[in-house]
Amino acid sequence: MSLLEIENATKLYQISGGLLGKEKQLCALNQFSMTLDAEPASITTIAGESGSGKSTIANLVLGFTSLSSGSIRFRGRDINKMSPAELFDYRKNVQAVFQDPFGVYNPFYRIHHIFKMAIKHFKLATSKQEGRDLIEEALNVVGLRGEEVLEKYPHQLSGGQRQRMMMARAYMIKPRIIVADEPVSMVDASLRAAILDVMLKMRDQQGISFLYITHDLSTAYQIGDRIFILYQGNVVESGDTVGVIDQPKHPYVQLLINSVPSPDPDENWGEQIDVPDEEETRFSDAIGCRYLGRCPQKTDLCASKAPILKPFSANSPHQVSCHLYD
Repeated sequence: MSLLEIENATKLYQISGGLLGKEKQLCALNQFSMTLDAEPASITTIAGESGSGKSTIANLVLGFTSLSSGSIRFRGRDINKMSPAELFDYRKNVQAVFQDPFGVYNPFYRIHHIFKMAIKHFKLATSKQEGRDLIEEALNVVGLRGEEVLEKYPHQLSGGQRQRMMMARAYMIKPRIIVADEPVSMVDASLRAAILDVMLKMRDQQGISFLYITHDLSTAYQIGDRIFILYQGNVVESGDTVGVIDQPKHPYVQLLINSVPSPDPDENWGEQIDVPDEEETRFSDAIGCRYLGRCPQKTDLCASKAPILKPFSANSPHQVSCHLYD
């Protein structure tokens, strides 16, 4: 059974053309589709450079913005057609952990406030003791102790502690899905490993699935089960994470992987590339492949026809959107 289904999700923004210019539509996400199964729990990665549409997907799933076309269904129900009771249940089952561990807290409240508010809103406990037990259980999952952190103010904690707090809050609500939007991009390497380990523990021990939004392919490789790589709102390659990263097919994905720095200082770190102005390819009326301006392997067909995402080989879960494989 499918837990979350995204079908042909498209998000367009109207861009003013100025006093005399013609208004245009900027395509932030184009015909994106994916399915998250109820069992087993998994980590699905949405990867790409800044502006590729990753956070647009997160905002659409969380209901922060609306679709221009397409649908998002949770347990078979369109989230835009849910009743208030169904929407409450959806918000309980789909929680979020955001990128900035500094901006999500109210500095005037102690840390315990974020837990108590969630307990009250979602009616998670019938007594204060039950609420305290829930908080302690959640903190234990992320490797923190209540007596050390709950009475402190946000500025008294490190970025890693704050991010683990948000993981604990999400876990306490017992969701089916956590949308993690760049959760480790603003913490140092040691804390990054700890947070990724928490995500794996939640998946394996608690049955919580993740929609992991990142630009970091190395962390995606470490914990991701499936991956969708976006460029200008379009999926250019998708499939099993290890298969896609070990054997990339699309020129853009090959370039992304080549740009990951090597720990060996004597190893060549790829060649310098020129990045052309690609703003025109972002509009909804643009034709051809959106990667045309950068692609070292482009052909005449790329300028006149947009490629279609399709299996690299028969019955393969590895899909690529490129005319090289037509």
